[in-house]
Amino acid sequence: MMGRFGYFARETWVSLRRNVLMTTAGVITVAVSLCVLGGALLMTRLVEHGTAKWENGVEFEIFMKPTATSSQVSAVQAQLKSDPDVKTYKYLSHEDAYREFKRLFAGQPGLVSSTRAQDLPESFRVAPRTAKLSVTVGQRFTSQPGVDEVNTAPESVKTLLSATSIIRVIFLVIFGALLFASLFLIVNTIRLATFARRREIEVMKLVGASNWFVRIPFILEGMVQGVIGAIAAVGAVWGLQAVVTDGISQSDQFWRGWYVGTGDATQISIMVLVLGVGIGAIGAVVGLRRFLDV
Repeated sequence: MMGRFGYFARETWVSLRRNVLMTTAGVITVAVSLCVLGGALLMTRLVEHGTAKWENGVEFEIFMKPTATSSQVSAVQAQLKSDPDVKTYKYLSHEDAYREFKRLFAGQPGLVSSTRAQDLPESFRVAPRTAKLSVTVGQRFTSQPGVDEVNTAPESVKTLLSATSIIRVIFLVIFGALLFASLFLIVNTIRLATFARRREIEVMKLVGASNWFVRIPFILEGMVQGVIGAIAAVGAVWGLQAVVTDGISQSDQFWRGWYVGTGDATQISIMVLVLGVGIGAIGAVVGLRRFLDV
């Protein structure tokens, strides 16, 4: 068993060395295509998280001061309940705010452990009867005792919500084109490697080697190209996640609640790695069809 593994590893390495330029081109194209996909998925998660509270018709959010008394909170809630221009509202407690805080700052355990639920403000997410009433209704609460600020959903958020699906489709089309280019390069790399060793393959077939025994080194070659490209894309995904997180932490109130967590980056990285392996394996199998009966 170890002898076979050593043979496959050695033949894979030899094949990669013989076609350095094509291999490099294949790796770069795989990396670029998966970077586009990973970046698109990461930015989609950012938009989904950031606009989640606006997607169900919420037009503005009332943030109470962390020191607001229960009577002040109750007064705001009573006013929302009796206001004829308010369609629905949702109350978020200190604990709800703390759960969101832990999600936003999951990568900073020191900050999370030093923050208490009572340090974070209670809030109300409000949907008026019509979007045009957002500013008018919101202004009614700005001077209420205990209210810290009223955050109204700007037009940019609404535009972003409608544009998200279009942006996702554009990125997927670009990814599809680059994916095709990646497969094309890997297929041609495998074909060149197979053509260069055609006599050796013929001898192996004459002495009884099975098709799978001949295929495996070439399939491993394609998978190596896919994995290397995927690893580069994973690095780009984590780098983008760090840049976005750092940028949001230094931004204004508009970006409150926008985040891409480590869980998002981990899920996307796993997807990218699986795709990288799949692209390499599929490209190799296709590339061998001309030379082997499969």
